Amino acid sequence: MVIAARDVRLTLGGAEPVEILRGVDLDVAAGESVALLGASGSGKSSLMAVLSGLERATSGSVEVTGLDFAALDEDSLAVARRGRIGIVLQAFHLLPTMTARENVMVPLELQGAVDARTRAEAELAAVGLGHRLGHYPAQLSGGEQQRVAIARALAPRPSLVFADEPTGNLDAATGARVVDLLFERRRATDASLVIITHDPALARRCDRVVELADGRLR
Repeated sequence: MVIAARDVRLTLGGAEPVEILRGVDLDVAAGESVALLGASGSGKSSLMAVLSGLERATSGSVEVTGLDFAALDEDSLAVARRGRIGIVLQAFHLLPTMTARENVMVPLELQGAVDARTRAEAELAAVGLGHRLGHYPAQLSGGEQQRVAIARALAPRPSLVFADEPTGNLDAATGARVVDLLFERRRATDASLVIITHDPALARRCDRVVELADGRLR
């Protein structure tokens, strides 16, 4: 299993704490694609944050790519994510002062890749942006920026990729092309994929659909 989560709970807040996740159990197998479906406020993004090591669960166990996330401190979690986990968000989060090539090179350089430039260029070519290597995010369309974000997430060849509403800021036609590309690149790298969405049509493209409601899986 790439993900093995048991009785995961997340409570946030001080004087009036709010229980966001209420005992979630979830397994994801190697190479599997899973859609996490649910309405806004159901806890989907919070669960992704816990499973990707960006947020620490209040209780429960979270094992990702064979590592016990609960046993790791913040620095160790950052190291654990590097090269193992790729994340694609609806807000592209590209570095505005870096070109498309440089944005994709960042995680490769953090990984210590000596051929970061070559691999970044190859990944951008694979998403149809070989002609836009030297362009900055502001010079790219929304769909092109999301393709750069996909290339950046997949360039280190992670074993697990999260996509949180990856088409949320795109029109329908562009969003459909980006989803096609995400699945294509995921298959090419043999990564497991967890897509957080509220779109049943997108969810049906995955191997399995699980639904989150009020912090619990149905």
